[in-house]
Amino acid sequence: MAEKSKTKSDIKGIILAGGTGSRLYPITEGVSKQLLPVYDKPMIFYPLSVLMQAEIRDILIITTPQDQPYFKRLLKDGSQFGINLSYIVQPSPDGLAQAFILGEEFIDNSPCAMILGDNIFYGSGLEKELSKARNNAVNGYATIFGYQVKDPERFGIMEVDEYNNVLSIEEKPINPKSDYAVTGLYFYPKGVSKIAKSIEPSLRGELEITCLNEIYLKNELLKSTILDSGYTWFDTGTFESLLDASNMVKTIQNNKDIVICCPEYIGYINEWLSNEELSKRAETFNNNQYGKYLVKVKEKRKVYEQNRN
Repeated sequence: MAEKSKTKSDIKGIILAGGTGSRLYPITEGVSKQLLPVYDKPMIFYPLSVLMQAEIRDILIITTPQDQPYFKRLLKDGSQFGINLSYIVQPSPDGLAQAFILGEEFIDNSPCAMILGDNIFYGSGLEKELSKARNNAVNGYATIFGYQVKDPERFGIMEVDEYNNVLSIEEKPINPKSDYAVTGLYFYPKGVSKIAKSIEPSLRGELEITCLNEIYLKNELLKSTILDSGYTWFDTGTFESLLDASNMVKTIQNNKDIVICCPEYIGYINEWLSNEELSKRAETFNNNQYGKYLVKVKEKRKVYEQNRN
């Protein structure tokens, strides 16, 4: 095993991969939405890669009871990526903020990031923005990520001033105050589970993430990151967005001859995986472009290290 690089501080990660996926019926009647393919990778690889880019190694996967065995079969304990995965079930989909109550023991007294299992983020400056959000969480501030959309009434919406300070948050407003959707990526300081417990269920009986964010906003502890046109965000909960995301990944990878949102690559670059461990993963996929890319990554690192020495 490669010597593990030390992260800046302890911070936990959660991927919420529950829900019924009813908007994607009938294809999700027999399989979890987050296990569907987005071009050449299972959907959950994409949010997993975001947390790994934020240098988060301890990650909790929250699933439905019936789907958990399939996530464990795919992701195992995470060691093939150089990370540590834990699992817990969400008995019923009672709101996004419920994740912090279910994961209270896992989070302990650490800052925590949560990403929804059907969200895909891509952009060349993403790691820098994730690092800022991570530092915010360590220093006692929550961070939400905004993305401009054409149909804001479908999303939680953030209103910001010219300096991107959050002025208000609304859940699927009839008359939105802005067109910046609150994406499914959140960073919180320690103590988030306690705050989540204080939230009352909404009229639809759920613990709303908007209510959690409003508490941080009221206490002047909420920051925003606006992802501009240089970034791509997909909430892949519809047939159209699922297809659009697959086409985007295909186009980028074919044009640049790379594999994006690749957990093995990120683990290797973070020095969480050794050359031998990367080679083992590459052999698993030696019949396709995914495996060939991992070999290429290893060879590039070998040349780099030789030139450096």
